[in-house]
Amino acid sequence: MKTFLNKISSLFNWLRDKKILLSIGLLLLILFSNLYLQWCQNNLSYDLAFKFAFSWHSEKFFLGCAATAVFLLFWITLSGSVKVGSLIYAIIIGVLGFADYQKMYYRTEPIYPDDLKMITEFGLLREMVGTLPFVLILLIAAAGIGAFGWAVYKSFFKPKKFQIIRGVLLLCSAILLLYISDFNNPNNLLRKGYNRTALWIPYSQKMNYYNTGFIGGFLYNMKVTAMDEPENYSKEAITDIVEKYNKQAEMRNQEAVEEQPNIIYVMSESFSDPLALEGITANKNPLAVYDKIAEQTYSGQMLSQNYGGGTANIEFEALTGLSMELFNAQLTTPYTMLLPKLDELPSIVSLLKGEGYQATAIHPYNTSMYKRKDNYDLLGFDEFLYEETMTHTDTQQNNPYISDEAAYQEVMDLLEEENQPQFVHLVTMQTHMPYSDKYTDLDYSSQSQGNKKTIDSYMQDVAYSSQALQDFLTELNQLNRRTLVVFWGDHLPSIYSDEIKAENEEAAMHKTEFMMYDTEGELSEQKKHDAVTSPFYFGASLFEQSNLKTTGFYQLLLDVQRAVPAFEKGFYYNTNGEWTKELSLNQTQKEYYEAYRLIQYDIVSGEKYSLKAAFFDPASE
Repeated sequence: MKTFLNKISSLFNWLRDKKILLSIGLLLLILFSNLYLQWCQNNLSYDLAFKFAFSWHSEKFFLGCAATAVFLLFWITLSGSVKVGSLIYAIIIGVLGFADYQKMYYRTEPIYPDDLKMITEFGLLREMVGTLPFVLILLIAAAGIGAFGWAVYKSFFKPKKFQIIRGVLLLCSAILLLYISDFNNPNNLLRKGYNRTALWIPYSQKMNYYNTGFIGGFLYNMKVTAMDEPENYSKEAITDIVEKYNKQAEMRNQEAVEEQPNIIYVMSESFSDPLALEGITANKNPLAVYDKIAEQTYSGQMLSQNYGGGTANIEFEALTGLSMELFNAQLTTPYTMLLPKLDELPSIVSLLKGEGYQATAIHPYNTSMYKRKDNYDLLGFDEFLYEETMTHTDTQQNNPYISDEAAYQEVMDLLEEENQPQFVHLVTMQTHMPYSDKYTDLDYSSQSQGNKKTIDSYMQDVAYSSQALQDFLTELNQLNRRTLVVFWGDHLPSIYSDEIKAENEEAAMHKTEFMMYDTEGELSEQKKHDAVTSPFYFGASLFEQSNLKTTGFYQLLLDVQRAVPAFEKGFYYNTNGEWTKELSLNQTQKEYYEAYRLIQYDIVSGEKYSLKAAFFDPASE
């Protein structure tokens, strides 16, 4: 008995050893931090988080723990303190999980590595999460930075042996982090470990995070090429496509008009019809003014890639004619992940610039979002007007954003230049979130399941936006030069409850309003008001309907549009008016789609054979 008690006492003394307790503490920190991330990813469900970790996907959960263990080691060795390194690690994981939960709540998609570039957008982040949480996060971050700085300073006075061990471990952890970040390399051992049981779903990032865990999903979206090379890609294949469609463009341009109308693109923030959703009614239609205009011209609904966000991706598609659906799933934001790597990218901007147009971009906000200033330079804009350089900056009541009325007046100032045709691309801000408390009096009262106050305010917002659009078009009608307008909403606002989302098909949460307007009323499909389209078709469709000189690329896009009127990852609208999850095409349609895919690869990842062959310039004999 005495021997047994001595053994128990020895075991107790062993457990009291600080190094053993410290090791146990670090292991628990790694374990619970990964559980926390999974909890945030699973809408704060303890049940789903624990089942993922210890029942359904244990292997992937512990692979994620191994990756975060390296991350923890990096911060411990960098700071020179186990306590402070652990604190910094905990703060980063805490904020990352909170950000993921917020993005899932508002946009139903997880946070990506590229989203971390938004960390300096303090104004927008404060509006999204609220002032109190934002200030609290800033204070915690400040405390962490202070502690980190003090720990690094103190570490310099520690013994030489400590410095050697620290340096070796810091170097090893940094190398391992670099190796882990190369997750999409097929030879990466961590990726191979995940591949044993992981089911990657390219068309649904949300399901990737659910099926592989937050860490697996996050790593899946690390650096990757824009597109994988198609098997049939070659100079000969591109040449055949270019020759075929340039010849079509040449024939069509013989009948095209010689005039150069002003062309205005208006991407209206979150502009959509709330009454188009099941489960929402109101005392009156907030889009009554808009509908009256839309019923007189080519109009309908546009398929948006995202719900509640993704503005820059829709803008990218509309300006370039390139589709997000064709990119690798991990390329989530071309403006920050693709364009900075390119020297040039053909677009409607470069096309019109080549025809003598003055090109101006207007965004009544700051310039740092999505690297717009740099990207607009790459696309070929002559000028970028933003909140600090705009002449008209009026707001409406308590709305903190520059009003649509003011933004349209900025456009009108540019159009007074009669000697040169204008291309103006306007990205509005008036109808950006948050919506509550923007206006003192609301004319609209909704009946829905949840978020009534926010929905009522949003209805008021789009009603004001509709009126501003009508006034703008009325002014355009007074100009001497013919003017063409493409107007569309970039995505739905993230204001609808889970009950409303459940009551509607998924595609309904991705459909916004769009229209094309011609001051001369000569669009060929003027009487079509129920069109369904994607933003990358806008340029080709506008040139076709207004009979402007076109390009081989736009002729190809028209063929693709006839085959698949609208598509994004996971959403395909076929010629029978049906929404499907998978693309189903006949042989001819497949040829159009494949030709489009080859051209897009050629431009963003290939040898740019089509660009050299003037595929994106107006064709002529």
